[in-house]
Amino acid sequence: MKASDFSAWLLAIAGLSSAQRAEALAALAKAEAAAPSEGAGGSSRTGGKRRDREDALGATGLERVERQGCPHCAGREIIGWGRSHGLLRFRCKSCGRTFNALTKTPMAHLRKKEKWRDHARAMIEGKSLSKTAELCGVHPTTAFRWRHRFLRSPAADKPRTLSGIVEADETFILESFKGRRSDLPRKARKRGGKARHPGLHQDNIAVLVARDRKGATFDAVLPQVDSASVASAFAGVVTPGNHLVSDGGRAIAAFARKAGIPFHAVAAPGKPAPEAPHRHINNVNAYHSRFKQWLNRFNGVATKYLPSYLGWRRWLEKGEDIITPQTALAAALG
Repeated sequence: MKASDFSAWLLAIAGLSSAQRAEALAALAKAEAAAPSEGAGGSSRTGGKRRDREDALGATGLERVERQGCPHCAGREIIGWGRSHGLLRFRCKSCGRTFNALTKTPMAHLRKKEKWRDHARAMIEGKSLSKTAELCGVHPTTAFRWRHRFLRSPAADKPRTLSGIVEADETFILESFKGRRSDLPRKARKRGGKARHPGLHQDNIAVLVARDRKGATFDAVLPQVDSASVASAFAGVVTPGNHLVSDGGRAIAAFARKAGIPFHAVAAPGKPAPEAPHRHINNVNAYHSRFKQWLNRFNGVATKYLPSYLGWRRWLEKGEDIITPQTALAAALG
């Protein structure tokens, strides 16, 4: 509103009736509630008054920039710099470079951002690629590309340490070259096929899973089932401050012995001894069961993508009450 118009409006207030004053106050309160909030003192790191906080990513993009700073130099002096391709842009005063919330993230340079929430919802529900593509209105190849861009950050998001009692055990997933059309190292199997032998065998890929009693989960695909591979996977994650419980597998036991970690072998998983009811691996075995049951819906997963699906499952294990399409976008951005 122009200053002259505002002055005239103020002068006219004295002539309002009580009913008109009440109506005007209600209109002002409604306008105040709808107005964007401002930072303390009317300024912030992202450029003065926080108008138009949302873009194609919702509020996730601005929140990430405020939390991470400049992706080029990690500078914190950031100002708004307009919009481009449906995203808010920012400029760093330290290095002078511009960026958006996707810069240097796995999601950079992807298009059709307005459909990412639908894709995130499909991932929460564990839909197949064909159903995801149908829901988002994109080609299955695009849905495949989005899926693995979404999973790149969750796959790397693992706990750095586990606390207290740690349950550990291996599980085995059938090796798969799904999607590979040439140069197979073996004869192709029909409809996925089955391993020639269960457990440790060349047809199976070993997945090491460790969980503490707080629900923190660590997993790793092992190149071999030996103490060196276990030690490489558990480096810094399981320490002498933990109590490691397993079913007595040689690789895990040898790792614990060499690392000086208190180790407890349980002879019958699921049936802890009466004198030590806390020594069991029920939690990790239940996780194996949930993971394999969930994995069945995809009718086989290429072994090279197995770490991504492990990360996907760890992310889903955080609980449905905190997983939304918006949090899925935040997780994809890292």
